[in-house]
Amino acid sequence: MSNTDPIADYLTRIRNASRAKHRKVDIPSSNLKKQMTKILQEEAYIKSHVFIDDGKQGVIRIYLKYDENNTSVITGLQRISKPGFRRYVNQKTIPRVFNNLGVSILTTSKGVMTGQEARRAGVGGEILCYIW
Repeated sequence: MSNTDPIADYLTRIRNASRAKHRKVDIPSSNLKKQMTKILQEEAYIKSHVFIDDGKQGVIRIYLKYDENNTSVITGLQRISKPGFRRYVNQKTIPRVFNNLGVSILTTSKGVMTGQEARRAGVGGEILCYIW
């Protein structure tokens, strides 16, 4: 089955699993998704992750994080740049998500990074998604 937007699929799987209160979710792997998953863990939106090599594409197993009231730490995920409409920003126009309470993930010439890291590095790029 061909998937035209694997990043939207990645975000949708995480969104659906967190709303259904699942403890883990398996996602087909790619290098971009691996980098995004590392950012999610660094920003404390997920508990942990494991890369499983199945001999083909591989799988990313993400363990979701919940608070003491069993509500998900991730309250929202939004895909910004889409295959039909790419959104690029320079260093000065990188948006703040909920006044820096959320995170924007960008792909830049220096790799995949958060909006704050891109601002500090002085680079712009394509805005992949917002997470809050």
